[in-house]
Amino acid sequence: LSRKVVQNIHLSGGSLLGVSRGGPTVSDIVDSMEERGINMLFVLGGNGTHAGANAIHEECRKRRLKIAVVGVPKTIDNDILLMDKTFGFDTAVEEAQRAINSAYIEAHSAYHGIGIVKLMGRSSGFIAMQASLASGQIDICLIPEVPFNLHGPHGVLNHLKYLLERKGSAVVCIAEGAGQDHLQKTNATDASGNIVFGDIGVHIQQETKKFFKGMGFPADVKYIDPTYMIRACRANASDGILCTVLGQNAVHGAFAGYSGITVGICNTHYAYFPIPEVIAQPRVLDPNSRMWHRCLTSTGQPDFI
Repeated sequence: LSRKVVQNIHLSGGSLLGVSRGGPTVSDIVDSMEERGINMLFVLGGNGTHAGANAIHEECRKRRLKIAVVGVPKTIDNDILLMDKTFGFDTAVEEAQRAINSAYIEAHSAYHGIGIVKLMGRSSGFIAMQASLASGQIDICLIPEVPFNLHGPHGVLNHLKYLLERKGSAVVCIAEGAGQDHLQKTNATDASGNIVFGDIGVHIQQETKKFFKGMGFPADVKYIDPTYMIRACRANASDGILCTVLGQNAVHGAFAGYSGITVGICNTHYAYFPIPEVIAQPRVLDPNSRMWHRCLTSTGQPDFI
């Protein structure tokens, strides 16, 4: 990884190093680091990656090796505890605007049009909330942290009918982890041990079509799921600056002899965090926060309970 090799990698999406889930054991990783004479390890990723970094750090401590293990929080989900923002989040929110705008155009152009957009974010609704706020085109935003009913007088479907009658179209933004209680649990996990979510987007699309067809009310439902498109693109300027500062601070921390730490922004200040503190649980959106209430004001949606 010479300067020539890395000169322009920030202009591309994805990872030059490559990514994986699972892999060799912690013991094998530390053996390899010892053999190669590596004394600084920088680990980039989210909660699972940081848990792996912490395990490597503990193994190095056990063997009394002078190896610095430093994390860099890189996840579009923005779900790492104590941090204002993680690298990749701003870019994902910006890219999500395209999907939302497409859904708006489709819904707005059709007679009784409904556009449904499902966005990534795992168990946190940060991307859905911020993308809804930024677009100004969303009528209903559904997130994992706030339960909702689909059916009934106060349900999402009834509100959709009201929106179609009042303004002729509607756009819904839903986070991938939202409304999992409406779906049959699979109990499946991926290679990192994360629960595989049921597809709430397709479920709402089908239930919406069924609802309006059942009452003889014509509705044109369009569903957009950009999935990995919102994270497989080049980082925007805001994320580029954040990543640069995080990278510099990670190197400073390692050279200062710190290990088992990660870097990030807390209350607008760049800081070092002990990894166990930030992986205790995923960070979720506070439904009582000013930002969520701003989103509710923007959409004009009621409580769906």
